[in-house]
Amino acid sequence: QVQLVESGGGLVQAGGSLRLSCAASGRTFSSYAMGWFRQAPGKEREFVAAVTWSGSSTYYADSVKGRFTISRDNPKRTVYLQMNSLKPEDTAVYYCAARTRLLSPGWASQIYEYDYWGQGTQVSVSS
Repeated sequence: QVQLVESGGGLVQAGGSLRLSCAASGRTFSSYAMGWFRQAPGKEREFVAAVTWSGSSTYYADSVKGRFTISRDNPKRTVYLQMNSLKPEDTAVYYCAARTRLLSPGWASQIYEYDYWGQGTQVSVSS
């Protein structure tokens, strides 16, 4: 069993920044690929960013490229999402997810490729 807890959400003005954190417990963190997803009211949950267990590869949705950065600190068992130049359309609940199995082609952006999920943290961006 893996437990994931997100933090760092809040309300910011357009153009501002937030850093989200996801703390993992229950199993060894270093072997997990990690992802961030978000879901706005009435919308499907969508992919935001992902990183391999070693941090050697990262993936981003087109909508956040150049603005968001995913990183990880394995000794701290934590994954981060640095969000800059925030826009109102970034408003959503952000979820951290972990994949504990070996990677498969196309794993990063697909909800079904992840095994564990956090409860989410709210990000609200005002215009």
